[in-house]
Amino acid sequence: MLDGASHRATLYFHTAKALVSHRTLPALQSTRLLDQVRERVRYLHYSLRTEEAYVYWVRFFVRWHGMKHPRDMGAAEVQSFLTMLATQRRVSSSTHNQALSAVLFLYREVLGAELAWMNDLQRPSRARRIPTVLTPAEVSRLLESMEGVIRVVTRLLYGTGMRLMEVLRLRTKDVDFDRQVIIVREAKGNKDRVVMLPASIAGELRAQLAAARDLWQQDCRAGHGGVEVPHALERKYPKVGQTWGWFWVFPSPTLATDPQTGEVRRHHLYEERLQRAIKKAMAVADINKRVSAHTLRHSFATHLLQSGTDIRTVQELLGHSDVSTTMIYTHVLKIAAGRTASPLDAIRQD
Repeated sequence: MLDGASHRATLYFHTAKALVSHRTLPALQSTRLLDQVRERVRYLHYSLRTEEAYVYWVRFFVRWHGMKHPRDMGAAEVQSFLTMLATQRRVSSSTHNQALSAVLFLYREVLGAELAWMNDLQRPSRARRIPTVLTPAEVSRLLESMEGVIRVVTRLLYGTGMRLMEVLRLRTKDVDFDRQVIIVREAKGNKDRVVMLPASIAGELRAQLAAARDLWQQDCRAGHGGVEVPHALERKYPKVGQTWGWFWVFPSPTLATDPQTGEVRRHHLYEERLQRAIKKAMAVADINKRVSAHTLRHSFATHLLQSGTDIRTVQELLGHSDVSTTMIYTHVLKIAAGRTASPLDAIRQD
């Protein structure tokens, strides 16, 4: 027969066990919460951008609750935080979902807790917007308003349908002129795919590779540490980051400090440079649409479908896991076609 204290302790243990299921996770080296988040993100091989986003939201979550440790908070605190984002900050549904994912990652992957209320948190529905698409004439005017390396990047974005970071992170070894293809490594969802290498850009791309090789040789002579390579390849092959094959197709003109290692090395072009160039070119080309680098990817897909390319082929080129994602461009085609006559046009007017 258990005494009162023992009975309460046993009851507390079983209640806690019902609410929290602790998972067996690799031991974390740091005792600081944000460092633990970084360790776990890197252990799971998430991207640097995901790491930055999760650290931001976890910091925001903790600070908004007066620096309370997440172990001392629960459903009420998480719900109030998400409500604040929706009602006071009026964030978009995608931003709301990102914040929720970060908080759930904190509890599940860092603290190793699976709480019953986690499954009750509702994600806001994601709005399906019709993407902005440029006409072929508008694309032509936009490209004519650009020059230099930015023009080559922009032509690749439209000519291959790659995402901006996929283009900027291209390695020289992944451009195959003989087969006229480009291999996209570790794209969204950590997947590789192959896209076409447009014949009309081959000359400009060869010239860009020649300029990149000059920078590579300059770095080699100066004894710089090379470029970043994935999956700790440098541990197995210490000099691999200094080889020509791993060098960037679009290297930055300046050296930078690696945010993860602190080492000074050559980074690829920064995406902000292209975004500024597109904004400037839009004004010159007199295009009154809201355009970003991703608009060129939308235009690529839409124009391929307009030319009769099979939607499954477009899906493969874009790297979509589900064809339903690619189907959004069929809605764009309906708008672009404009073949349905309005009843207003049938009315005879004097």
